[in-house]
Amino acid sequence: MSHVSSPRRQQGLMAAGAVALPLMLVFAASIGDMPVSYAVTGKAILNGLGLTAYVLPQPEEGIVWQYRMSRALMAACSGGGLALCGLVLQSILRNPLAEPYLLGISAGASLGAVCVMLLGIGGSVIGVSSGAFVGACAAFALIMLITNGMSASPSRILLAGIAGTQLFNAMTAYIVSTSANAEQSRSVMFWLMGSLSGVRWPDALLALVVTLTGLLMVCLFSRALDTFTFGDEVSTTLGIPVTAVRIILLLTCAFVTATLVSAIGAVGFVGLVIPHVTRMLSGPGHRRTIPLTFLIGAHFMILADVVSRTLIVHQVLPIGVVTALVGAPVFVALLYQNRKEHPRIFPSRG
Repeated sequence: MSHVSSPRRQQGLMAAGAVALPLMLVFAASIGDMPVSYAVTGKAILNGLGLTAYVLPQPEEGIVWQYRMSRALMAACSGGGLALCGLVLQSILRNPLAEPYLLGISAGASLGAVCVMLLGIGGSVIGVSSGAFVGACAAFALIMLITNGMSASPSRILLAGIAGTQLFNAMTAYIVSTSANAEQSRSVMFWLMGSLSGVRWPDALLALVVTLTGLLMVCLFSRALDTFTFGDEVSTTLGIPVTAVRIILLLTCAFVTATLVSAIGAVGFVGLVIPHVTRMLSGPGHRRTIPLTFLIGAHFMILADVVSRTLIVHQVLPIGVVTALVGAPVFVALLYQNRKEHPRIFPSRG
């Protein structure tokens, strides 16, 4: 029997990921331009949680709790949430290239953010994050309208998402090219590639609530996702209300993605590749693949954020650049290593 499908292996991976996640958060909070020892980092986190009252240097405690810990938590939530949404969309649409931004949400968020940053829409009432969230919701509403409330076939939903994405990307490019100077263009580009620099505790806590709610919702429909692999007819035969489940899961993914993109920008690669990596490690069954995907995505994004802050001294790279530069070679290596165990990834042309 293949090790990939071993239940004991899957449980071991989930247990290791769950135990290591808090340690990863502490590690991320201790790394930066101003190194902080693990002991001081742990005490600062305990103080921040209200569990202890250690006397610590104010600058170090403030950096660890107010800046790095909130940023690390947001990285974990965004990585887990985007990976989870990618897994769901690939299952629902039965397309291995599906990702969270397929439904035009990222493009709509980019347009909303650009309208606030460059055109001043909303004045001082609406910030960049709020504008991005409104744009993401507007883009998803357009896709809902085109696909008759997401009741259309998966291929029609896919095509509608591609069309909506191209429309909003074109509008964003037009506004940037006609309304932005060099400095504004740089700011917009940095936001479009994803950044955790402006994240604070309210953003991180909102992301935590939204992603955990999305995770719970997706777990409730794990059996339905298993049946979607075989097509709508098989799902209906097994008693799954296909249209209702599809709409619920797509709305869940849209809300999670819109919340994350409005906070950190468009971070590519995570929602596309992490689900494939998880399937290579644990097999296709969604009951265990769902939490494992969330954990792997969270770990990956935390590491990507650490690299983005430390790779170049006194400079922070867009996190989307790091996820692509690190993740793409790793995924290619995994594909090459598993080409015999997973021949369906490399379909025969004969």
